[in-house]
Amino acid sequence: MKHRPERVQKLIREELSKIILKELEFGDALATITEVEVDKNLGLARVMISVLPSSKEAQALSIARKAAGNLQYLLMKKINIKPMPKILFELDRGPRHAADVEKLLLDEGNEGS
Repeated sequence: MKHRPERVQKLIREELSKIILKELEFGDALATITEVEVDKNLGLARVMISVLPSSKEAQALSIARKAAGNLQYLLMKKINIKPMPKILFELDRGPRHAADVEKLLLDEGNEGS
């Protein structure tokens, strides 16, 4: 039983990615699920999304949060988990920070030339 949260995380990530692809429109932004974290009692699933371009993060996060109830309902129809964790969307800024660090390193390397 101790591996159940990990299996549930993987299953939610796979199925929710498919559902979001079909059901949500983010305009000219690209939103991707980067990680799902489920607490031990399966009451809450934190769904981390990465958004490109970063200027559209707030808009995409708002769209995802407004649709969370419907997405959870569609997810329940796809997978039979009891209890179904409540979905909470959060921004994953890791990829953006990595790109910022890479840009800084490149800029510093160019200054030395």
